[in-house]
Amino acid sequence: MSEARTLMMGVAAGAAAAVGLHSIVAASMRREPEEPQSPRSPNGAIPKETTLETLPAAAPRPEAEKIDGKAIAATIRAEIKRDVASMIAAHGVAPGLAVVIVGERPDSATYVRMKKKAAAEVGFHSVSIEMPATASETEILDAVCRLNADAAVHGILVQLPLPDHVDEARVLSTIAATKDADGFADANVARLNRAGGPPPLAMPCTPAGCVELLQRYDVPLAGKRAVVLGRSNVVG
Repeated sequence: MSEARTLMMGVAAGAAAAVGLHSIVAASMRREPEEPQSPRSPNGAIPKETTLETLPAAAPRPEAEKIDGKAIAATIRAEIKRDVASMIAAHGVAPGLAVVIVGERPDSATYVRMKKKAAAEVGFHSVSIEMPATASETEILDAVCRLNADAAVHGILVQLPLPDHVDEARVLSTIAATKDADGFADANVARLNRAGGPPPLAMPCTPAGCVELLQRYDVPLAGKRAVVLGRSNVVG
């Protein structure tokens, strides 16, 4: 259901805005004025009569504007909660989000806990499949296939990283493209990188959350240069 997928992309962006993005300084998006040059004589030396008092004052720098990611995340979640209530009232269906976690990594457990909390706050139907680190690749693939067939689940998240004995690419490619909440499916990656055509059904939530923050503060992005430190499927 496309409406459910849209709502899940929104809550993912809202969660990304709330996790580790409490403040982003947008001053780098604006060009600072050049520093005025000190008066010099023809040979390049500063005249003797020049003192600190006679040097021209530097132009004031524009103040950086802090983007309140926590407040934006709260707004997005309130908007999604309203839309979920309307969807339930109109269709009797709540967006369903399933999370698969393998192993007991503390960081992965924290991320999954926060995702489940965000889903519960906005009224999603939430499914959690927790498997031991010793689970075989076949067992994990079977769990994903069951979720693909579950009509109450509209989005599937497989928490990464998976144990070393598991082929992550194979597991991720098993998720149905229509339920690919992370935007990892080949079809969604191709649509994201292709100019024109239909948009992806889902996009990586971390960059989507960053763009959402900037757009809600009317920060112009066209023509800007972005620096990405680190690169992975999750970050996009």
